[in-house]
Amino acid sequence: MKSKSYFKKILSVTMIIAMTSITAMGCSKKDEKNVDTIKLATKPMSEQFILAEMLKLLIEQDTNLKVDITKGVGGGTSNIHPALLKGEFDMYPEYTGTAWSFILKEKNIPKEDLLYKELGKKYEENYNLKWCGLYGFNNAYGLAIRKDIADKYNIKSYSDLSKYSSELCFGAEYDFYERDDGYDSLCKAYNFNFKKSTDLDIGLKYDAINSKQIDVMNVFTTDGQLSASDVVLLQDDKKFFQTYYCGTVIREDVLKKHPELEKVLAKMDNIINSDEMSKLNYKLETNKEPENQIAKEFLKQKGLIK
Repeated sequence: MKSKSYFKKILSVTMIIAMTSITAMGCSKKDEKNVDTIKLATKPMSEQFILAEMLKLLIEQDTNLKVDITKGVGGGTSNIHPALLKGEFDMYPEYTGTAWSFILKEKNIPKEDLLYKELGKKYEENYNLKWCGLYGFNNAYGLAIRKDIADKYNIKSYSDLSKYSSELCFGAEYDFYERDDGYDSLCKAYNFNFKKSTDLDIGLKYDAINSKQIDVMNVFTTDGQLSASDVVLLQDDKKFFQTYYCGTVIREDVLKKHPELEKVLAKMDNIINSDEMSKLNYKLETNKEPENQIAKEFLKQKGLIK
């Protein structure tokens, strides 16, 4: 028969093991709570979904932070910017043209090499927000022409196009004809005199130009279908359209709390040109590849993730 002292020893050991397990579980839960989360928002745009996944992959690989993405915020900038100021979000991808004209409500646009510097200064002074680099691509309005016509007349720029516009048909969505910086102003700036202009649904423009119903159309310079259509993106040689370079806007208090973020975000600087962004958008919009997979493959190609 075992002695009472023996059973007391067994009981003591059991209690110690139990207490140790409880303590370990408590520490684990405490550690989980102490992991800071960066709240990242995006506009309802394909390229923003992909960029958000890139930012998440880099931040979670290079820091101890977690990233929570809120994708496709309705209203885009008009709702994300105020939420950022309230601390509901910490960072998001924004465009220089939108920031300058819509947020700051500035009319006189600085030269391209000064715009980013001026944006950064005004954002810090007015909002305690910081611009941390530009990704490299410009998602602006542009003009695309059928490749066979561009080759036939050696058309490379808007000025080249003006020489032959009277022989060509132009297509655009309804909004482009109504904008102050749209069709009428564009034609005046470049002396365009198209044979015909057509109002098209935005989702049917590429079908129309691929089937030769139109010859020239307005586009966004990172359109996914732009990379898969037989068209040429023309050079805006008089710089009629405002530039919309994309970069990360982040709260300054978040950067002060997590200074390691600045080094990570710098890795996104000039990482993607407009042609590359167009191809990535095509993978998502047409091939229906997962955003995370597209982002991961791209960053691996650039040697930024393992």
